[in-house]
Amino acid sequence: MATLSKRPSAEERMPAREEREYRDTSRYVWAIARIALGWIFLWAFLDKLFGWTFATPAGKGWLEDGSPTKGFLSNSASGPFEDFYKGIAGDGWTNTLFMLGLLGIGLALILGIGMRIAAGSGALLMVMMWSVALPPENNPIIDDHIIYAIVLIGLAVANAGDTFGLGRWWSNLDMVKQYPVLR
Repeated sequence: MATLSKRPSAEERMPAREEREYRDTSRYVWAIARIALGWIFLWAFLDKLFGWTFATPAGKGWLEDGSPTKGFLSNSASGPFEDFYKGIAGDGWTNTLFMLGLLGIGLALILGIGMRIAAGSGALLMVMMWSVALPPENNPIIDDHIIYAIVLIGLAVANAGDTFGLGRWWSNLDMVKQYPVLR
């Protein structure tokens, strides 16, 4: 019967300086991923708000009475949830929740605050967007929406808001201490 050997300590695995450099590099990578992903959400909000001709045609921005959800949900929905998504496409409440979600998630990620809520709501939004068109076009299970959801959860777990963000300050607020889900 094989015996389990003791796991080597951090000192045995790598010298303290290398360990610290590794941790620092890891924090920076997670922080940069956080800011980049935050910009993806914020950019989607701005383009859909103003119709800056990237994903939203000129003159079709939300401020010009365009619908940020109608085109995607009406034209892309397929699979088991098709009727549901086509049924809510372009509704006022759908547009409002979607736009507030993009804005809130984007700002929270960029600022590094409310990472748990941003990660949870962002992951939920990504899974919902993934479920609009099932099965995914390029892979029977996974697409970029699922990868984004996983990365969002990783950002919260890694406390990515603490590096290049306001996460440490935010987590010391009395309200956040009282309600840790806001961290």
